[in-house]
Amino acid sequence: MSKLLTGGCQCGRVRYSARIESDEAGLCHCRMCRRATGGFAAAIVQVHPTAVSWERPPDAWQSSPIARRLFCSQCGSPLGYATLDGEDMDLMLGSFDAPCTFVPVAHGGAESMLEAWLDTSALPRYRTEAIAGTVARWQGAGLEVPE
Repeated sequence: MSKLLTGGCQCGRVRYSARIESDEAGLCHCRMCRRATGGFAAAIVQVHPTAVSWERPPDAWQSSPIARRLFCSQCGSPLGYATLDGEDMDLMLGSFDAPCTFVPVAHGGAESMLEAWLDTSALPRYRTEAIAGTVARWQGAGLEVPE
């Protein structure tokens, strides 16, 4: 069951559509992915490179001898990872317009996992509109708090 999903960077300069064959996603914990995304792991969706159509191609940086990182040079959003041989590509889960259908099924780069960040279910949760300083800044800019 394939479906066509869209996504892109934060500023909207780089957009894509991707033919997705599965709702499976994963987390990569390797140090390169952590540094590339600034997170405790990279949440990724594996796609075949030919299943992705770019309205405007992303910028790319060869991050290793085997792959390059895809990103928007205007806003800095990480968008993906592509092997130099053209065989594999991952798109960043957060770059999809509707990432809620994906389900994590595996951890990659397990040798570098930050275990304390895996189960955060007991931590308190705050909705953005309940964080006074953030709300005040958005209202001060004459805008509503974004989702």
